[in-house]
Amino acid sequence: MILIIVVSAVVYLVVGAMAPFIKYKEVSSQAGDSFRPEDFRSGETGMDRAMILETSQSAWEHRLRLLDGAKSRIILSTFDMRNGESTKDLLSVILHKAEEGVQVQILVDGFSGLIRMEPDPLFYAVSSHPNIRIKIYNPINLLAPWKSQGRMHDKYVIVDDGAYILGGRNTFDYFLGDYDTKNKSLDREVLVYNTGQGGADSHESSLFQVEEYFEGVWNMPECRLFHDDESLRDKKRIKEQMALLEKRYEALQENYKELFDGSYDYLSHTVPTNRIRLVSGPTGIYGKEPDVFYTLTELMKRAEKRVVIHTPYVVTNDYMNQTLSEIVNTVPDVKMVINSVENGDNFVASSDYQYHKKDVVATGIKLYEYDGGYSTHGKSLVIDDDLCAIGSYNFDLRSTYMDTELMLVIQSEELTGQLLGYMGEIEKDCRTVVDTHNYIVPDHVTVAEVPFWKRAAWKVVGLLLQPVRVLA
Repeated sequence: MILIIVVSAVVYLVVGAMAPFIKYKEVSSQAGDSFRPEDFRSGETGMDRAMILETSQSAWEHRLRLLDGAKSRIILSTFDMRNGESTKDLLSVILHKAEEGVQVQILVDGFSGLIRMEPDPLFYAVSSHPNIRIKIYNPINLLAPWKSQGRMHDKYVIVDDGAYILGGRNTFDYFLGDYDTKNKSLDREVLVYNTGQGGADSHESSLFQVEEYFEGVWNMPECRLFHDDESLRDKKRIKEQMALLEKRYEALQENYKELFDGSYDYLSHTVPTNRIRLVSGPTGIYGKEPDVFYTLTELMKRAEKRVVIHTPYVVTNDYMNQTLSEIVNTVPDVKMVINSVENGDNFVASSDYQYHKKDVVATGIKLYEYDGGYSTHGKSLVIDDDLCAIGSYNFDLRSTYMDTELMLVIQSEELTGQLLGYMGEIEKDCRTVVDTHNYIVPDHVTVAEVPFWKRAAWKVVGLLLQPVRVLA
């Protein structure tokens, strides 16, 4: 009887979780009708300037610098926020600014909210402040498994009308800062600086595209406040966390004066852009149309010289493979860089890739597998010499049909050139895929040793995954 109950519960959870995603949706008519390639380019220099944040340390530094300069508003949206050194650094600055009267909104996905935040008094200390509101996107409810797989994968920070950071980094030590942690992840973001901030033309900045998107998600009924209770501040554990954050802010100010003195000149460290457009998909919690994939690939089809795609992993269906084939047949040089299964940190995606690698190779795309040691988590692409995109979208089924995703498409020859340089450094440590089984391996590249049991597990999981591979 107990076994029957357990099996029934498992079936209920699995079937319920999969039900909204069994059938892949087609591109929405709205996305198809509204796509105009001319919207992504301009002949004039725009208001925004930009810089790429290629290292975890630079991402940490610029977050602290921007947050501490906030005058009225901070917005932080993240898929995953965990207690750790870098998170406490950020929250110490946020709490200090809230004490000064800055209004703070933090939006976190429901899975992280349940697993990382719910048991931790650190986050209660922050949420209890009257000037800070934390919301959880689609909180996990095991009694309603059909809601469980709708995840918010967006990652960005907005400060006033001055600047924002958007990309693929989550909010914890794997991605931010240079703290000692056994796992590190290479990633990529873009910082956009609004040169018109505070002026009558400020709203022409792309910052307000991101802010408008944020407001739409924040106000969804599926987003719930996280312990928005000022009385929590009277509890001993919460007081202790608040005191620790206050001391941490003082220590940061003392040890990193250059981040807090307001002397950094973003005009001289950023490059001009002609146009920036935010590409987003549906924000609901159920199955989604592949609007982000469609928009990005429609831009790729119009490339005259090259398309370069960097994505941590690739999990595709027939529609995606056909679209990639069309790009390969149209554009002279098309390549994709992913983690090798030996180097990557996503076991499920690695299992599916090996099962469907032949389908990706059959598209004709030049495929490279990164073997540089740390797993690469960056999601970016280049089109010709002047258009690039950076954001949260992976070339996989989950990003295409399940999660909320953002990509920032930027027209800028200088920024695109910088991105190509960063991409080239990663590509030096890649194997070239010749076919399903063979590679060209540079002399300096060492492929990590993988035990037999793990390779066997990849095959088994890859096979078992097929009915539910949209979860990969």
